Amino acid sequence: MGTIIDAKGLACPQPVVLTKKALENNDSVTVIVDNETAKENVSRLAEKSGCTISVESAGDGTFRLSLSKKGAAPSTVTSSTLSETSTAKSGPNVFVISSDTMGKGDDELGAALMKAFIHTIFSLDYLPDTLIFYNTGVKLTEKNSDVLDDLKKLEEQGVEILVCGTCANFFNIKDNVSAGIISNMYDIAGAMSRAGRIVMP
Repeated sequence: MGTIIDAKGLACPQPVVLTKKALENNDSVTVIVDNETAKENVSRLAEKSGCTISVESAGDGTFRLSLSKKGAAPSTVTSSTLSETSTAKSGPNVFVISSDTMGKGDDELGAALMKAFIHTIFSLDYLPDTLIFYNTGVKLTEKNSDVLDDLKKLEEQGVEILVCGTCANFFNIKDNVSAGIISNMYDIAGAMSRAGRIVMP
């Protein structure tokens, strides 16, 4: 039997956390949210969990998301698959970028160093599996960023790019984010917890 989650007014990542917990014990879950970011985050969770999803807009700024488990096994990483992955490979390679500059000191120099660092990623023997941007690092994903072309090329080569939605909202740049996906702290923490290596320039 399904369950209904009223996630209106809840801050990121609570709607996703509550939905994930509900899916553990229910074949169908209905989630009510009151903003686009929560709608996108829950929808992405549904996709990763192997669920079908339908979204209805109530016209008052709220959305009703109906998730149903498919017959196939969920596509999320379980403890067993994670263990197998860890045996064959140390784990995903995750780069965490928390600033639009590199190092402390002169900001102009730091911006130049960060630009060089991102461009140098292409020269590495192994590309990162995931790039995470939070705090002022999210500014690097804006449409006028000096590193945007490099980030888009990395995406084309299969690198996942997660952009902290809370940070993008804080700096009022969400509509200008042009690389990666607007994500949430649940997904970010999950990517970092599964990482075999975390690089923080």
